[in-house]
Amino acid sequence: MKDLETKYLERLSELYPTIAAASTEIINLQAILNLPKGTEHFLTDVHGEYEAFAHVLKNGSGSVRRKIEDVFGNTMSKRDKKALATLIYYPKQKMDMIKKTESNMEDWYRVHLYLLIEVSKRAASKYTRSKVRKALPKDFAYVIEELITEKAEVNDKESYYNEIISTIIRIGRAEEFIEAISELIQRLVVDHMHIVGDIYDRGPGPHIIMDKLMTYHSLDIQWGNHDVLWMGAAAGQRGCIANAIRICARYGNLDILEEGYGINLLPLATFALRVYGDDPCECFKLKASGGADKDEQEMNLRIHKAISVIQFKVEGQIIARQKAFHLEDRAMLHRINYEKGTIVLCGKEYHLLDTHFPTIDPDDPYALSTEEEEIMERLEKAFVNCEKLQQHMRFLLAKGGLYKVYNDNLLYHGCVPLNEDGSLKEVEVYGKMYKGKELYDTLDSYVRKGFFALDEKDKEDGKDIMWYIWLHPDSPLFGKNKMATFERYFIAEKETHLEKKNPYYSYIENEAVIDRIMEEFGLDPADGHIVNGHVPVKRKDGESPVKCNGKVMVIDGGFSKAYQKETGIAGYTLVYNSYGLLLVAHEPFESTEAAIAKENDIHSEIMVVKRLKDRLAVGDTDVGRDLREQITDLECLLAAYRNGEIIEKL
Repeated sequence: MKDLETKYLERLSELYPTIAAASTEIINLQAILNLPKGTEHFLTDVHGEYEAFAHVLKNGSGSVRRKIEDVFGNTMSKRDKKALATLIYYPKQKMDMIKKTESNMEDWYRVHLYLLIEVSKRAASKYTRSKVRKALPKDFAYVIEELITEKAEVNDKESYYNEIISTIIRIGRAEEFIEAISELIQRLVVDHMHIVGDIYDRGPGPHIIMDKLMTYHSLDIQWGNHDVLWMGAAAGQRGCIANAIRICARYGNLDILEEGYGINLLPLATFALRVYGDDPCECFKLKASGGADKDEQEMNLRIHKAISVIQFKVEGQIIARQKAFHLEDRAMLHRINYEKGTIVLCGKEYHLLDTHFPTIDPDDPYALSTEEEEIMERLEKAFVNCEKLQQHMRFLLAKGGLYKVYNDNLLYHGCVPLNEDGSLKEVEVYGKMYKGKELYDTLDSYVRKGFFALDEKDKEDGKDIMWYIWLHPDSPLFGKNKMATFERYFIAEKETHLEKKNPYYSYIENEAVIDRIMEEFGLDPADGHIVNGHVPVKRKDGESPVKCNGKVMVIDGGFSKAYQKETGIAGYTLVYNSYGLLLVAHEPFESTEAAIAKENDIHSEIMVVKRLKDRLAVGDTDVGRDLREQITDLECLLAAYRNGEIIEKL
C-alpha cells in the first residue's frame, strides 16, 4: 500500500503535472511572500446602522483618503481631494449631481478617469497581477488591466492609452467605467475585513448590512451576543424569538421583521391591541419612534408589552426545562404578589410600576394563554421558514465563530470568563466543565448543533445554548452577572438594574492576566493583541480604547446611535496595514445625502497604536505561513519528479 505522502504528491501532481508547472508555481509563491502585507479592517458593534457602516466600508476607515494623499500629495488641493474621495465612495450619485452644473462633461470625464486610474494603480501595487485580475469588474476587466499596468516611463503606448480613454467617453461608457473603477479602488484598499460582533439589533438595517457582507470579497465574523440571539431565533428557539421581537419593538424597528424578512406580525399586533388596548403601557415606551405616526407608536407600545410578557413566560419555561443552566433566580413571574402588586428579590419587597397582567395565571404564571401559544407557534414557523433570514444565518455560520486567531491578533466580541483572582473560570455546560479556549470551542460546537444535528436532543440543546449565550452570566458574549430586563421595565429602584461585569473587565489592564489569555489561545504575548468589542468605550469621560500597554483594543465606540450620548463618538475601527496598527475614532455620520452633496466624509481621528520598524510582507502573515507550506510540498513534488518516484504528465 502506498504511504500517505506518496498519495498526496500524486494528487498534487494532478494540479502541477510537470516539472515546469511545479517550478513556476514555486517561483510565483516565493515572490508573493515578499509583497507588502494586505490591509485588514476591523469593525464591531455596528448594530444595524447601515448608512454609517456602508460609508466606513466605502472609505476603508480613511484608507481611500490615504491612497489619494499618497498619489497626489501637494499637487492637488484639499477640496479636490475631498471631491475625488466622494466620487470613489458614491460614483453614480456624485455624477448625477455633477451633470446638473457641469457644462462640459466630456472634459470632466477625461480628467477624472485619469485621476481614478492613478489611484487604482497605487491601490493595486501591493498585489500580484493574478489577484488584481480576480478583483476586476467583469465588463471592463481587460481595459482596466491595460490602463492600471501602464508604466509612466514607457512612451511607446501613450497614444494607445489615450485612445482607450477617448473611446470610453465617445461611446458613452464613461459613467459605467467610473463606477467600475471606483468600486475596484474600494475593494483593493482593504484586503480582508473582520466584523467583531453585533451586526443585529438597535439600528434599522441589520438585514441590509448582511446583504452587503454577503457580497464582500474577503471577511470573517466573530459572533456577538445579539447575532447569536438572531441565530437562535432563526433556529426556532422561542426565548430568542421573543427577545428579538421585543428589541425591534423597543427601538421602533419592527420594519426589520415585517419588510426586511417578511415575518407576519399581524396576529401579534391584533392580540396586543385587543388585550392591552386600554393599557397606557407606560413602562414600555420606545427608545426610538422611527418616524412612526401616533397611532403606529401606540400600536408598537402594546406590541412591546405583549411580547415582553410572552418572553418572561417562555424564559421561565426554558429555565425549568434546562436545570443545568442554573438560572432559577432569573425566573420572575412566580415571585410576584399579584394582589399587592409587589415582588420580592433578594429578600426585599419592591412595588411594581405596572401591575396589569391580564394573560398571567398567578397559579401557573409561565403558562402561555391559548392565544399566546398560537402566536408563538406562528412566529416560530415564520422564523424557521424565512428563506432570507435562513440565508443570512447560514452565512454567519459559514464565515463566523465565537473567536478567531489571525495574524497574531485574538478576536472575540465579549470576554474570556475569569474568576475574581483573574484565573480562567470553569463553566458548566450540560454537566461538563470547560474554561478558556475549550469553553469557546464547546459553545461554538453547540451553536452549530442547533442548526445541523441529526439527533433531536442535541439539536434542542444547541438551540437552547444560543439563548444561554445571549444572557447567561457565564457566557463569554454577555459577561455580566444578570440581564436585568424585567427589573428595568417594572422596578423603579436602580439598585435592581445593576448588572455586574465579569472580572475580565477589572483585569483588562493587567498584563499578566492578558498574557495568560493570549497563551491560552496559542498566541505569543510579545507579539499578540486582543481585539474586543461589546462594551462601549466612553471617550467623552476620558476612557481610552487602548488597554494594557497596547495589548488590548476595545473598539466598540458607539456605531449605534443609542450609545453615542454615552460614548461621545460614533464608533472605533481598527486598520492593520503593512506599516502597523491604526485606531480610527469616527464622529457621527450625518447622512449619505450629506456625504454626497456636501462631500462630508466621516470626520475621523487616527491614532497609531503600533508602528513597525520594518514594513510587514505577506511572508510575515498567516497567509505567508500557508504559502511556505505549499512551497515545501511543491519542492517535494519537484524532487519526486526528478528522482523518478512520480512521472510527469506531459
